[in-house]
Formats: sequence, structure tokens, C-alpha cells
Amino acid sequence: MKNYTFIDYATQAYIAVVALLILCFHNGSVSGWPWLLGANAAWMVLVHLLVQAYARHPSSRLLNFLRHFYPVILYTPFYVETGLLNRMFFKDYLDPTIAQWEQQLWGCQPSVLFMHKLPWLALSEVFYAAYFSYYAIIVGIGIALFVRSRQQFFHYVSVVSFVFYVCYLIYIVLPVIGTPAFFHDAGGYQLPAATQQLAVTDTYPASVQSGIFFQLMSWLYRVFEPPGAAFPSSHVVVTLCTLYFSFRYLRPIRYVHLVIAILLCLATVYCRYHFVVDVLAGMVTAAVLVPTGNWLYFKYQQRDLGKS
Repeated sequence: MKNYTFIDYATQAYIAVVALLILCFHNGSVSGWPWLLGANAAWMVLVHLLVQAYARHPSSRLLNFLRHFYPVILYTPFYVETGLLNRMFFKDYLDPTIAQWEQQLWGCQPSVLFMHKLPWLALSEVFYAAYFSYYAIIVGIGIALFVRSRQQFFHYVSVVSFVFYVCYLIYIVLPVIGTPAFFHDAGGYQLPAATQQLAVTDTYPASVQSGIFFQLMSWLYRVFEPPGAAFPSSHVVVTLCTLYFSFRYLRPIRYVHLVIAILLCLATVYCRYHFVVDVLAGMVTAAVLVPTGNWLYFKYQQRDLGKS
């Protein structure tokens, strides 16, 4: 379409696919599906109107901001929506299967035992801070690139958004809660008894619960986290995607970013948010999606917003 860039096509395609899934596969688990369908239609219209409005008024600061940042604004509502749609294809969450894979691969549940064996407050705070840094990394790299070059920033947002969209589609189709299911912190979901018995404990060590970052992350997951978005770990996928852009455009910070990314990958397991399989799947997913998104960006980018 006229004035569209890669990210506009990707966003509209994602919304259209989700709307089609709702229309064709909604069931009793999707309450108010006509409203969700209408919301997705509205998003499509608004994105199109924004693209065309900016093309007509490129000097508008408000339109300029929205034109560059609108995908970021959509991350949260799209993410929340996955939690409303992830029971269309499987009647229940797939955690018993993933937990069994863990048991077969490692002979235990590493995502439970890691903290259980090392219940030290200082260590846990480092890992919880690393896990929390995910949000700061996405925003921080984005701001740094926005200040440095609008073209580089738009490249960053386009590829990161593409990665998010594919992960969100996976969450809708393959619902996995992750390790919180062992600790009865999954929106009322109860693991089958045989699966629950694989864990050596269903409580958090008292020594880590007083930590500031432990409490912060507990609040964030309690308020904002929809169930069923663990496989693959988007923390791992998107962090590795941002790392690619540090090595490409922000080389002075690339090794600091690398250390944080390694700590974050370890934290997903230590902090009991993900199975190890989720992390490995996240690495594989990043290895596929980041170069794919990068290739698509350069192939279908039609105009340079950084110079407009």
C-alpha cells in the first residue's frame, strides 16, 4: 500500500491473522470474541490512518512521534490479548508436557532446583534485577538509537516488532505458563498431581522474598502478566534481538549488554519464570527470527522515515 514500510505490513498482517484466528477458531474460552474481533479491526484502521496522515503532514511532531513509536505502543495490548486467546487450540496449558521434557532431558526440574540450591539474597537480587532489565533494555536501546539516528531506530523497532509478533502468535497457539505453575502462581491453574510432584518444593525461600527486585517482579507478574506466554521465552528472544543492534550500531556498550543478556538468560531459570526448554527455544527462535526480520526489513522497506 502507498506509504507503507515493512513494519506497517508486518503489523497489519499480524492483526489480520489474529482476527482471522478469532473468527475461525473462537470457542467457549474466548469470552466476548466479537469485541476482540472489533478491536483488531479498529487497530487496523487506526494504523492505516496514522500512516496516511503522517505522509500528508510529515512536519507534525505528534504524527512523527506516533509514526515511529506506534508499534511499541501496541506491544502491551497485543501481549495481553494472547492471554485471552490461548485456549482456542488446546483445551489446557501444555506445562505438563514441557515439565516432562525437562525431566527427561535433565533428570530434574532445573528451574526449581537452581534457586533451591542457591537461596542467597544477594545472588537472587542480581538475577531478579537482570530479569527486570529486560524492560529497560528495550526502551534504552530504542532511545539511544532514536537520538543517534532515526533510520537506525526505525530499523530497530521494525525488527523487534516483527520478533514480538511471531512470539505472540506462538503464544496463542502453544500456551505454556512456565515454572510459576509449580508455585500456584498462574491465575488459578493447577498442575496435575503427577507433574506437581516433579518439583522438590512449591514455595520460595524466605531469604529471597525480602529482596526489592523480587517484590517488584512479583508485582509486575501479578498485575500485567497473562498466563500461557512462556514458550519460547520472549525475554530471551527479544533480549538477543536487542543485543544484535548493540553489536551493529552501539558498539561501545555491546559487551556490557552481552553480560546483562547472559545474566538475564540465567535469571529466567533461577527466578522460576521459565523452564530451561523455554530458554533454549528462545535462543533458537532468536537465531531464526532476527536474521529473517532483518532480511525482510531491507527487502520491503519502501521509504526512509529517518530522513522525512
